[in-house]
Amino acid sequence: MMTIDDLKAKRIGVLLGGMSSERDVSLKSGAAIAKALREAAYTVVEIDVQRDLPQRLLAEKIDVAFIALHGRYGEDGSVQGLLESMFIPYTGSGVLASSVGMEKVFTKQVFVARGIPTPKHVVFETVDQALEEKLPFDLPVVVKPSREGSSVGVSLAKDATQYRDAVKQAGKLAGLIMVEQFIKGREVQGAVLDDEALGVIEIVPAREFYDYEAKYGAGSGTQYIFPARLDPELYDRVNQTCLAAHRALGCSGATRSDAIVTEKGELYLLEVNTLPGMTASSLLPKIAAGKGLSFTQLCERLLQGASLKA
Repeated sequence: MMTIDDLKAKRIGVLLGGMSSERDVSLKSGAAIAKALREAAYTVVEIDVQRDLPQRLLAEKIDVAFIALHGRYGEDGSVQGLLESMFIPYTGSGVLASSVGMEKVFTKQVFVARGIPTPKHVVFETVDQALEEKLPFDLPVVVKPSREGSSVGVSLAKDATQYRDAVKQAGKLAGLIMVEQFIKGREVQGAVLDDEALGVIEIVPAREFYDYEAKYGAGSGTQYIFPARLDPELYDRVNQTCLAAHRALGCSGATRSDAIVTEKGELYLLEVNTLPGMTASSLLPKIAAGKGLSFTQLCERLLQGASLKA
């Protein structure tokens, strides 16, 4: 692990923006990270990731990459593989963990193989297949495109009409169409930093479903409560389950996992985010702050973990 003094002598490239549907969120994450690092006396270059990324990295003489990308071409192992081949240490998870974590279908398979509790699901290759085949569980269901993040294209479907619309919407986006059994309960998310459970935050959305608008919409009314209002045994179980998922995927740096807790105390893990958001409304910084880590300290911890993983 590099020291802070080592890192302050290097050129840090904050990779942001990108070409995915989550570009706007990434721009906000990257801007916040770059601002914090500059204020802490690091030499920072912001790079909007486009097709000329290799040339930009060379032209800017980047020594270390801080990945603030979300979605395809940034969170899915693509950029990680490029950085490995250019021998530029980078933050976050490596190629394999990133690609598996981005593909919800493969993530589910890892959860099932490792005994990590997760809702039942079914996968369809096409819109027609999803609409023609009978589901193995009843409505309501959650429909998701398998390769998008930040709840892009994710919909709650309570009836046949909503299901048809949700499938068509998901079918326009990347990957397979995953239909997941809806679990009624409280939304909680657990963070892991440097292979240690950091804590669990509770989400109280003003909307019925914690979708993209509830996450990022101006004045959405969504409330965040840290620590989550769970009894100690359940709180610890969420922490340990999120850590188990982090390790099962082989993740590095920080991850944030989405989970549901039912009234009976049942826990279901939904997915792992291998590059959590770093915006003003993002949950990793909120959890870190609740544990006494400032945003700048969090950025420094992530930066210190930059490495080659291959």
